[in-house]
Amino acid sequence: MTTTEPILFATPSWAAAFKEAVNQSPSYAEAAKNWEGDFWFIVEPDAEGGERVLMYVDLWHGQCREAFIAKDESERNPEFRIWAPARNWRRVITREIDPIRALMTNTLRLKGNFAKIMRNVKAAQELVLCAASVPTRFE
Repeated sequence: MTTTEPILFATPSWAAAFKEAVNQSPSYAEAAKNWEGDFWFIVEPDAEGGERVLMYVDLWHGQCREAFIAKDESERNPEFRIWAPARNWRRVITREIDPIRALMTNTLRLKGNFAKIMRNVKAAQELVLCAASVPTRFE
C-alpha cells in the first residue's frame, strides 16, 4: 500500500485502494489463480437514514479487474451478491470473523453459488487479508 492515512470504508478511494491491494498480493494471486467471478458487495446502513453503498468487484484469475462504487445495481449483473450492515463488514475486514464463517452464519448474506465459494476458501480468506491491509476508517 502506498498510503498510511486511513481511508473511509465503502468510498471510491477505498475501492481503489482495495483493488491495488489485491493486485499487489502474491498470496491472493496464487490462491485465486483459478477464480473467475464478480460481486456486488453491498453495505447496508447500520442506522435509520444511513446510506446503502454498492461496491462492484470483478476478480479474475488472481487479479482485480475492477472495483468501484456504483449508484445502481443495474450497472452490472455480477455472479454474486454479498450484503450486510456496515458493522458486519467491519467485523470481517478487521478479521474479527472469518469470511466463510460470516457467510455460514448469515453475518454476511449471499446470493450466488455458495459451493463455488466453498471450493475457493483460501482465495476468500486472502481477499479479506487484502481488505485488511487497506488502512481503513469506519464511521
